[in-house]
Amino acid sequence: MCVAAIGALLIGGLANNVVYFRTVSEAEASRAHDGTSRLRVAGAVVPGSVVTVGGEVTFELTDGRAIVTVHHQGDPPELFADGAPVVSEGHWVGDVFDSDRLMIKHGSQYTPPNVKASANGYNPVAP
Repeated sequence: MCVAAIGALLIGGLANNVVYFRTVSEAEASRAHDGTSRLRVAGAVVPGSVVTVGGEVTFELTDGRAIVTVHHQGDPPELFADGAPVVSEGHWVGDVFDSDRLMIKHGSQYTPPNVKASANGYNPVAP
């Protein structure tokens, strides 16, 4: 009985918390089926499409095959710009993807800032 209860909690809890990830083309094709379910749409910001008004931004997102209009509530991340690879989380409202979370994909190579030796003699690159 305990095993069944734990299984039901896991399956029910996971099913309610799953957010599906789709490319722009996939999201566009399954829009009618998705309804108002939450999902993530990945693509690149179409250059010249960003319009910021107050704390909201509207832009177009593409995967090279399809384009969707995204309306994001809240300030976009610092790296948000034309051409940036973006994952937008939200749901469909008609033909517009209504987003409340934007994630920016960035390179995996970290370059630390260049730090000069300080006046007290500390040299961060010295052995």
